[in-house]
Amino acid sequence: MASVVSPEPELLTPLEEVMNLEREYLLQNYARYPLALHRGKGCYVYDLEGNRYLDLISGIGVNSLGYAHPRITKVIRQQAGLLLHASNLYYHEYQGRLAQRLAKISGLNRSFFCNSGTEAMEGALKMVRAHGNSISASKFEVIALDNSFHGRTLGALSITGQPKYRKDFEPLLPGARFVERNNIPALEAAFSANTAGIVLEFIQGEGGIYPISEAFARRAHELAAQHNAFLVFDEIQCGVGRPGAYFAYQLLDPPLLPDIVIAAKPMGCGLPIGTVVANEKAAVSIKPGMHGTTYGGGPLVCRVALEFFDILDELLPSINTVGGYFRMRLTELMRKFSFIKEVRGQGLMIGVELEIPGKDLVLDGIKEGVLFNCTHENVLRLLPPYIITEQDVDRALTAIVKVFRNVKPR
Repeated sequence: MASVVSPEPELLTPLEEVMNLEREYLLQNYARYPLALHRGKGCYVYDLEGNRYLDLISGIGVNSLGYAHPRITKVIRQQAGLLLHASNLYYHEYQGRLAQRLAKISGLNRSFFCNSGTEAMEGALKMVRAHGNSISASKFEVIALDNSFHGRTLGALSITGQPKYRKDFEPLLPGARFVERNNIPALEAAFSANTAGIVLEFIQGEGGIYPISEAFARRAHELAAQHNAFLVFDEIQCGVGRPGAYFAYQLLDPPLLPDIVIAAKPMGCGLPIGTVVANEKAAVSIKPGMHGTTYGGGPLVCRVALEFFDILDELLPSINTVGGYFRMRLTELMRKFSFIKEVRGQGLMIGVELEIPGKDLVLDGIKEGVLFNCTHENVLRLLPPYIITEQDVDRALTAIVKVFRNVKPR
């Protein structure tokens, strides 16, 4: 009798093994691209097979100093041998120093540290609500903008001005009022005695890299003061060096000073951190026991953030120079590719709006060795590391041109 030969087991690539494990065991809430990263160096990342990619999205603005930065790596190694975590029941030597640094660069005196941007948004909303409640039980409304994005927790979703993010979780927090970006009459109509705060992104990030106008920002500042409401700037994506200044509100001359600014992404260089930075009026709205966190403001991430700010001081001029060069080179492409509608941005926060969907172009970019993403359906979002050079930009443009040349005529 002839023996039965078992079929050879299917050989999977390393990428397929990773993807299969995630399909079987993870929540399927991420629409990942077919790329598994293994390591990084400078502005480049490498996949499991050693292929190199120029990273123009940097962990959605998180890996601000690229990968394996020698000074950040040194600090992490040193602190890992000393103390990773300390409960907020006790002091450690870096949280106060980081708060002092933030006070110096922001003009606001008090900080609270947490673990992410959306946690920072929740902390700011609690300040807004506590302040309003101290005046009147009906003073709880928060004004936000259409097309905004402030996070994925329930409070942050409540003031995110994109229905696609809110609809599956409604009813959300009451009292959110949305106005059109840069529409000053609509802004004025939204304010009332019940307004406790207004939350603005100086440059809308996930919404498509749209800035608010100086006139709109200044009118929001005036109206918040007039109605005893807090002005909150969400600088999670558009701040902390990204626009070529410490914070985007400092781009105005003279700068506007909000009551609260929230920040996160670039500060930890890949480690989780968020912060609420507030003036004294906003800070006193949170009394002992009203807010807290287990992990926020630990010694490792605070020490890394301090080193980040030392490095950022050196990089700020080049962020504007290289960012301007990048936008100029992208704008030149508009003469070659008619589907490019607009190039906009500030510093190293850049959006390329297309007249076609951009999702497939992201996949084409991966094939050409360059990483970016598409937001708002048709805006290619570029948030490169702050260490990017003009030579890196030239390499990026070579790959992007190849991507654009493959676009099929409509």
